[in-house]
Amino acid sequence: MHVMAVARDLDLPDWLIFSGAIYQPVLNHLTGRDPDYGIKDYDLGYFDPSDTSYEAEDVVIRRVAAAFAQPFNEMVEVRNQARVHLWFEDKFREPYAPLTSSEEALSRFTTTAFSVGVRLEAGDALTILAPFGLEDLFALRLRPNPTRQTTGFIRTAESAVRRWPDLSVVAG
Repeated sequence: MHVMAVARDLDLPDWLIFSGAIYQPVLNHLTGRDPDYGIKDYDLGYFDPSDTSYEAEDVVIRRVAAAFAQPFNEMVEVRNQARVHLWFEDKFREPYAPLTSSEEALSRFTTTAFSVGVRLEAGDALTILAPFGLEDLFALRLRPNPTRQTTGFIRTAESAVRRWPDLSVVAG
């Protein structure tokens, strides 16, 4: 909640907290682990197509880091979703078409259970975005993204099962 409150105050365009910062606390709760078990960072995505240079993103990264005290200033990982397609293929050896929003990024995650993003709105209401629903996450079930062919699912599933052996993996 702290990360979301600070992110809300930063007022980045089309921002979401997603990835492990969302699904890991849910898995931890469902499996009786400490709420912070396994969390190495907090992914903060935003979408700003006006300048997709690394330099522009770096300005935001520094601004976000300055808004947080230790240890969060080093744990919040910020990425402009409008520029993911510029580096994704080199890093993961898979094509990645440009996104049109942070919400669309969720539809590209390797597994349905991890395709969840949350934003803290004014008045402390939560917006929860889950293009494949929440059933797989709450059922401790990893299923490949049905709309994206990727070799990353197996790697993601193996890593998650090492940390949460209660997970079941459903092959495509």
